[in-house]
Amino acid sequence: MPSIRRPALAAAALTAALALTATACGPSDDEAAGSDKPSAAASQKGDEGLELPKNLPSSLKDLEKWKNGAWKNWDKEQWLREARDFVNPIIKDHWKPDSMKDARPNDKTLSTQGAPGTAPGSSGDQGVTDPEPQPVQAKSVAVPYHNNAAPVGKVFFDSPEGHMVCSATVVKDPAHPGKSNMVWTAGHCVHAGKKGGWYRNIAFVPSYNDKGLPGAQVNSAPVQDVAPYGVWWADWAQTSSQWIAQGAETGGAGAPYDFSVLHVKPEAGSGKSLEETVGNALTVEFNAPQVKSIQSMGAWGYPAAAPFDGQKMYDCVDRPSRLTIETSQPTMYRIGCTMTGGSSGGGWFAKGPDGKVVLVSNTSIGPANSTWLAGPRLGPEAQGVYNAISQKFAKR
Repeated sequence: MPSIRRPALAAAALTAALALTATACGPSDDEAAGSDKPSAAASQKGDEGLELPKNLPSSLKDLEKWKNGAWKNWDKEQWLREARDFVNPIIKDHWKPDSMKDARPNDKTLSTQGAPGTAPGSSGDQGVTDPEPQPVQAKSVAVPYHNNAAPVGKVFFDSPEGHMVCSATVVKDPAHPGKSNMVWTAGHCVHAGKKGGWYRNIAFVPSYNDKGLPGAQVNSAPVQDVAPYGVWWADWAQTSSQWIAQGAETGGAGAPYDFSVLHVKPEAGSGKSLEETVGNALTVEFNAPQVKSIQSMGAWGYPAAAPFDGQKMYDCVDRPSRLTIETSQPTMYRIGCTMTGGSSGGGWFAKGPDGKVVLVSNTSIGPANSTWLAGPRLGPEAQGVYNAISQKFAKR
C-alpha cells in the first residue's frame, strides 16, 4: 500500500485560517435558512432587474413558465452559450434538503488518463509533468463546518441530466471590502464547455450540512442544519473564454482554464453580504507560485461519487507537483487525493507571500481511480474573470 502523506503542521495551519472570524459568527436565528423574518433582501423579487438574453429560447422567455418547470425541458439546441447569455432567476424553494441531497456529481471532467510525459527536474514549471503523486486519503473536516471551514460550501445547478452538484469557496471582493458576495468554483460547474452552454438554477450553499449528518437524516433535518446560512443564487457568473471554447466532458481539454466566479444574492436573509453572513472570505492569489516554492497545498470539497455520498466535507493536504495537459497551455498543480466527483470546484489553499492562507486553485480533473486531483494555476486569465465580476457589481 502506498504511503500516506499529510503534513500535519501545514494542515493545521490551513484549517485554522479557514475558521478565522467564523468561530464568533455562527448563524443566528434570523440568518438561518427558513427564517420568516422579512428583510430588504428577502422582500425583493427574484427576477427584479433580470436582463434576458435576446436569443433566449421561446420556451424560456416567460419567467413564470421557467419557474414552473420549463427549465427541465431543454436540449442542446437550447443551450445559452456565450458569456453574455447568462441568466439565472431565483426559483424560491427550488433547492430543498431533498433536492440538494439527491444532486449528483458533475464529474465527467474528472476522467483524464494522464498527460504527456516530460522529463522531471526542470527549474521551471511550464511544460513539465512530474511522476504521479502517491494517494492522500481524504480526511473528514471537523463539524460544525462554519467553525472549521467557513468559506467552503456546495454549488447546486441543473443540467439536462437533472440536479447536479460541485464545491466552491467564498472569496474576497476588492470593490466591497469585508462585504463580498463572490464565490469561486470550476468552470465546468457552471458551463458545459465546447459542446454546451450555461447550466441553470445555479445556487451556492455555504457550510452545507453544517453538522455532518448522515445522508439518511438530511431529508428530515431542519433546513437550518442543511443550509445554515441559506441559499445564495448566482445573479451573474463568468468563466474563461478558453473553457467556453475548449472545455470537454471528458479528458483534460480546457482544464488549465477551468475556473469560474459567481456573484450571488440570498434567496432570503438578513440583508447582509455573504462574507458578513459566513464570517470569512479568502483572498485569491493570481501570481501562480512555482511548485518548488510551495511546501503544502490543500483541497477542500464535498466528494459525492462512491465511496462518498456528497453529504460531508473532506480535505486533502499534500506537497504539490506539476501536470501538463498540452505544452502550449499552462501547467497545472497536482496533489495526491482520494476525493471523487462532487469535489470539483472546491478551493485549493496555500500560504501566500505574506504568510496568510490564500486560494491558489480549484479542483478540475483527476483519474478514474481517484488517486490524485489537478487544478489550474491562476494567472492573468483568472484575474480577468475575477476583476470583471467585481467591477460589474462595484456600484451596486
